[in-house]
Amino acid sequence: MKAVVLAGGYATRLWPITKNRPKMFLPVGDSTVIDRIFAELEADDRIDEVFVSTNERFADEFREHIRDSEFEKPTLSVEDTSEEDEKFGVVGALAQLFEREGVEDDTLVIAGDNLISFDVSEFVDFFEAKDTPTLAAYDVGSYERAKSYGLVELEGDEVVEFQEKPDDPNSTLVSIACYAFPEDVIPMFDEYLEAGENPDEPGWFIQWLQSRTGVHAFTFEDAWFDIGTPESYLDAVAWTLDGETLVDEDATVENTTLGENVHVMDGAEVVDSSLDRAVIFPDATLYECDVRNSIIDEDTRLENVDFSGALVGAHTHITN
Repeated sequence: MKAVVLAGGYATRLWPITKNRPKMFLPVGDSTVIDRIFAELEADDRIDEVFVSTNERFADEFREHIRDSEFEKPTLSVEDTSEEDEKFGVVGALAQLFEREGVEDDTLVIAGDNLISFDVSEFVDFFEAKDTPTLAAYDVGSYERAKSYGLVELEGDEVVEFQEKPDDPNSTLVSIACYAFPEDVIPMFDEYLEAGENPDEPGWFIQWLQSRTGVHAFTFEDAWFDIGTPESYLDAVAWTLDGETLVDEDATVENTTLGENVHVMDGAEVVDSSLDRAVIFPDATLYECDVRNSIIDEDTRLENVDFSGALVGAHTHITN
């Protein structure tokens, strides 16, 4: 079995934090989002190769990350885009990757910015038992939030209806970016695209597949985070830290109040300040600051400021 980790986005909603780094490298606890996925794929013996699908802009960063990691399975597969408006769409990019890498096996596809609470091996078990295209589904508990995703309606664990980003959702059970496709479905990506179908959202392809092969859904509870906004990233950090703080041993924190879900990274210096629900990147300096619900990038210097809901880019100096 092959696996594809989708890592081709530009994460513009997280700029400036992700302007010069892939969002998959954002730290979540003592790891990163994508390394959590790599670890699960590495541990499953059924998966013999992992393709990391990214764009030309971040190819060097991924190449270096994979080279320096402990994982043996990941290899880089680069799509020919370097800007947001050049993207092929997820389905289009997958079809190109399958052709480029000669993929003809059962294939797991998972987004590199997904923080999920289930074991990927359990999802693969379910897929093998059903032997049909399979998606992972999660109840977001809000009709307003459900409008942003593909919605699934089930009979048992079989998908009987699929709605892609509807204006009027009929459920709150959404398809997350985790799919498995049997080997005989792989050529159908080209068939779908040659028919002029939507190359962007995978949900349209799932909807198209539903009447042709049948689709099953692996439902799970607990937690899922689609890390695409500052709020969702901070939510993922909070779920991981579970109310605790994480301060690197090479960071300096003096005369400072640390609230819940605070991560201070190596080389950072925080003095005479207060932090709550905040991520402080390496070598940032904060003096006499009150920072809440914020992300402060590396090599930033803040003095006597009060921030809530802020994203402060790297190498920024702000003094009040």
